[in-house]
Amino acid sequence: MNTLKRTLALVATLAMAATAFASCGDTESSSSSSSSAAESSSEAESSEEESSEEESSEEESSDEESSEAESTGELDASVGTGGDTFTVAAWNADDVPYLIAQWKGLDAEAVADNSADSSIYFINFGVGGGDASEKYDNLFKSGDDLDVYFCEADWALKYINDDTKTLALDKLGLGNSDFANIYSYTDEIGKDSNGVRKGVSWQAAAGGFYYRSDLAKEYLGVEDPDAMQDKIDDWDKFVAAAKEVAEASGGKTALADTLGGMWQAYACGRTTPWVVDNKLQIDDFCEDFANTAKELWDCGGITKNSQWSDEWTAAGTNDTCMGYFVSTWGFGGFALDAAGGEGGATYGNWAVCEGPQPFYWGGTWIVVNPATDNGEEARDFIISATSDEAQMAAYATSKPEYVNNSKVMDDLISSDTVFNKVITDNMGGQNFYAALAENAKSIDFGGLITEYDATVKTDFINAVKESYLDGGKSWEDTVEDFKDLVSEDITSLDWDE
Repeated sequence: MNTLKRTLALVATLAMAATAFASCGDTESSSSSSSSAAESSSEAESSEEESSEEESSEEESSDEESSEAESTGELDASVGTGGDTFTVAAWNADDVPYLIAQWKGLDAEAVADNSADSSIYFINFGVGGGDASEKYDNLFKSGDDLDVYFCEADWALKYINDDTKTLALDKLGLGNSDFANIYSYTDEIGKDSNGVRKGVSWQAAAGGFYYRSDLAKEYLGVEDPDAMQDKIDDWDKFVAAAKEVAEASGGKTALADTLGGMWQAYACGRTTPWVVDNKLQIDDFCEDFANTAKELWDCGGITKNSQWSDEWTAAGTNDTCMGYFVSTWGFGGFALDAAGGEGGATYGNWAVCEGPQPFYWGGTWIVVNPATDNGEEARDFIISATSDEAQMAAYATSKPEYVNNSKVMDDLISSDTVFNKVITDNMGGQNFYAALAENAKSIDFGGLITEYDATVKTDFINAVKESYLDGGKSWEDTVEDFKDLVSEDITSLDWDE
């Protein structure tokens, strides 16, 4: 029986349930008490009976936990079914129509304009991801039909931590065995503060350093991505390489694109949560980043372009920038734009390596409205997009997409799959997803995710740029400016006097 058939059988007959991150949650060891020689016979018997009862109780508890960790495929009685229309919402049409089309065997364009199937309705807000949260809030207030919706990484926890807005996926019968091969960092982001899985992504947005191979050869003497990786595989080396490029190019070419892009990578190396016990955490990591950024800023190792600006994109063709921090989503759109498009000024002269820090950038999580009246459809849609290996493999090559399944991606990469010929040709034939596979596996957010992360990260990079780099302030003054920004944006935090 092939993978797709096995999965369809699983949908029909098996069960799934959500548990803690990456199959964590070891059961506690049974402790047994021993009787001393001085104990009476009755005390010894009593002790043995108590020990037996404790072991029995713990075995029952263990069995219950195992049962909860298995897939059932059965919806909880509280989940609504039988609704007339399966409604899915997102801020744009980049993903939903394609995922639904593959699930149902429909045409993606027809799904996008709601002409494919009258029982499926796609709400396209037509806004940027950052504006979607307000649209969802209004949709919930209106009480209009909504079954499944998509959340962006930066604000997903706003909904994932709200039981009135997101349904625990175990209520749909979905559990650890359904998501055994998803990348661990995506699982962390999809769980609420109690470790309950509320969202799951079909994509892993692992990042890497996308660079001009011709300029790398000219200024750094590197011939291939492995040599480039050796040149920049930590931040000290990255700074050294940036200085080398700046000197060799006479100050014309920066190694890296923007401060914001660098921060996306650097921030994934943090090992302390931004907020602990309701207090902002400012550690050595923060100052290390500021000093690294300053070295790059001062030597011309990083451009002063604003991210998402026309100058940011144009830097890839006018030789003012050698490389970009880019995630998997960038290769099909932005990366080609930075090369001038197919056949553009620098098309064919690009490559990618892991870079100085394993990181991710972006990503989208599928969540379910607790008020859904189409629980079965929600479950089947999520299985198709995030669990069915055959469907995910097909999506990886047709979209293309770096799907959130390490087994699927390892199999495709090891088979030298050409995910997209136009992108591959732009990168000299390099298997661009292969370069990101280790980064996807290496990202570790265990215990680091908080609901404040997006706000704090934005406030921090703004303080570093405006106060430390442009303003020339001391680190101590920059820290105070950072605190001021956070205190204005997150009024609920505690502050030491």
